[in-house]
Amino acid sequence: GSGRRRWGLFVTAGVGGTLVALYAVVTPFVTPALRKVCLPFVPATSTQIQNVLKMLENRSGSLVDIGSGDGRIVIAAAKRGFKAVGYELNPWLVWYSRYCAWRDGVHQNTKFYISDLWKVSFSHYTNVVVFGVPQMMPQLEKKLEEELECNARIIACRFPFPCWIPDHTTGEGIDTVWAYDLKHFRGRETKKSLEITSETQS
Repeated sequence: GSGRRRWGLFVTAGVGGTLVALYAVVTPFVTPALRKVCLPFVPATSTQIQNVLKMLENRSGSLVDIGSGDGRIVIAAAKRGFKAVGYELNPWLVWYSRYCAWRDGVHQNTKFYISDLWKVSFSHYTNVVVFGVPQMMPQLEKKLEEELECNARIIACRFPFPCWIPDHTTGEGIDTVWAYDLKHFRGRETKKSLEITSETQS
């Protein structure tokens, strides 16, 4: 009787420990990390990734994925020759991304950082990928416009930026991807500013 009770306690403790460990590992993948704007992890579809890569054709230089999640965009870009970096607040996703990059043989061309996107400067990146939510897009639009160089391309997935006019669009529904070339946007803004100044002077 006592032996059976001890065995039952061991089994209960083992199952309980396994469930706690599983909860600790899985929870960060399916619940939002704490962010200035709630940005839940929603895995990119294969079509979304292909649409992003399409927007990166004939592009080169450095690439950053803002809110990189499980790292698939960064890894796919690295396979295309980019020096790719992902910023993600969720440490479990960052560690998982690093493992996947090592598994796929592109760890030397990828880096993943545990960081809040609002505390990072993206000024030295020429290609920026964003899987955002509507609440964050206006503020992120302003941040990127202030930090990026004119040769930068910003690729938005799922939700477009509120004020910028995209230079290219591909995909449908949730797989839609918008590409913004900052040089064209700033060119339009400069032209508009000159027109307003001319009208005021006349």
